[in-house]
Amino acid sequence: MSVHPLAGKLAPKSILINVPELISAYFTATPDIRNSSERVSFGTSGHRGSSLKRSFNENHILAVTQAVCDYRKEAGINGILFMGMDTHALSWPAQLTALQVLAANGIDVRIAGDFGYTPTPVISRAILTHNQQDGPRCDGIVITPSHNPPTDGGFKYNPPHGGPADTDVTNLIQDRANAILEANLDPVRKVSLHDALKAPNIQQYDYITPYVDDLHNVIDMEIIAKSTIHIGADALGGAGLAYYGAIKERYGLNMDIAHDTLDSRFSFMHCDKDGKIRMDCSSPYAMAGLVALKEDYDIAFGNDTDFDRHGIVTKSVGLMNPNHYLSVAIAYLAQNRPQWKSDPAIGKTLVSSSIIDRVAAHLDRKIVEVPVGFKWFVDGLLHGTIFFGGEESAGASFLRKDGTVWSTDKDGIILTLLAAEITAKTGRDPGEHYKELTDKFGAPIYARIDAPATPAQKEILKKLVPEDVQEETLAGEPIEAILTNAPGNDAPIGGLKIVAKNGWFALRPSGTEDIYKIYAESFIDEAHLGRIQEEAKAMVDKLL
Repeated sequence: MSVHPLAGKLAPKSILINVPELISAYFTATPDIRNSSERVSFGTSGHRGSSLKRSFNENHILAVTQAVCDYRKEAGINGILFMGMDTHALSWPAQLTALQVLAANGIDVRIAGDFGYTPTPVISRAILTHNQQDGPRCDGIVITPSHNPPTDGGFKYNPPHGGPADTDVTNLIQDRANAILEANLDPVRKVSLHDALKAPNIQQYDYITPYVDDLHNVIDMEIIAKSTIHIGADALGGAGLAYYGAIKERYGLNMDIAHDTLDSRFSFMHCDKDGKIRMDCSSPYAMAGLVALKEDYDIAFGNDTDFDRHGIVTKSVGLMNPNHYLSVAIAYLAQNRPQWKSDPAIGKTLVSSSIIDRVAAHLDRKIVEVPVGFKWFVDGLLHGTIFFGGEESAGASFLRKDGTVWSTDKDGIILTLLAAEITAKTGRDPGEHYKELTDKFGAPIYARIDAPATPAQKEILKKLVPEDVQEETLAGEPIEAILTNAPGNDAPIGGLKIVAKNGWFALRPSGTEDIYKIYAESFIDEAHLGRIQEEAKAMVDKLL
């Protein structure tokens, strides 16, 4: 995709959203359930849409919240439901709608005090810490479309394991919600908003204090504070608005905090590659404002809107590629957590950089390679069989210092604070550490390209088997592996990965657009990467 003229530039007023129009459409527009794009659809991160497109409206939230209530009853989940929301304009009305249904169904709910905002990882941690006690099982809802544009809304469900719900659960909730829509919302139990806000089962809760107080059990906060390194923290106007301030005060950090006030238009953002406002902390275009300040800080970082992703900005390289930082984080943690056992593995998605594999081999640690989606790391983090789970899209979590679970969802806060810990303890920023890794293991060149595909073609790509591939070499090297199932758990990857000694590619059809994605990496040079990409496209053309 070509770079838009606005990419990396401060968002002009002409593209800022009309918040009243967006919220009005949420309450007044009615989805047409005969149109597949206007039905409830749970992807890897819940249901997402826009009120302006009739894909995220009050009817959707009434239906999906009742579906969650029905699922909880069938699954025997009757503990507290922890609810969080981010700062997208549609999150506030969606929470109010959901509370009317949750109150009517007698669900014991905890929302942030003063109707504040709560990051996804904070909800995960709250679920886990409460479920470690004897008593009814707890679960959670997070109202967020992640880093999507300001027009969007989103709704995620986290079951008692604290992480993203698997498809067996989301399919039940999705199908039940659509059945409720087809029944003209007749199955929905709800009370008035006035009664919901006064209901004894809807209570405000301090999420900030227990999370912030517990951070020293997962991050060496003392060494960060003692070092007095100058830190730049950009909240990007997201759900962690109040969190970095509380962390700074609690631990006495030398930290400047930016964009920690509400602006649901996100008018302070720099435009992403396509010229849209997108709170993607892994995009050098969206993060251009913080990157411009890199010389002012020993380490700087930002988070997406629900704070489950991280963007690390260093003096040495600017915004780090997410794959690069994951490899640094893994190498550092494996050697700086003395209480951890030596047998827990490293979890990575199959489209993450192979430098992680080379780091793991050097550390004599097993790699657990899984399909795309953080849900695949939940069990390993919960039971301590992996010490780190990370995605190529800048999402990760890891264990507490004592080797027990911290969160089973992505936690952008601990990943950013880890960058500060690394800088404080070693005197070198993560970018410098990555240079050391590439000196040892080679410097990979990684890229993703998109190509058009019809729905029928996407179905073909989803169902490939290794025998469909006739080629024996990739960019001049013998093919070492042809994968349609992930080697870490044998789960279908919904596509294909081909591996050679110094390069690989993976292809996956998009779940939301008429495209397929080719991820590719070379440990040789740009020309080698280009050859891998060309051979990948030629291979796909033959398969289709």
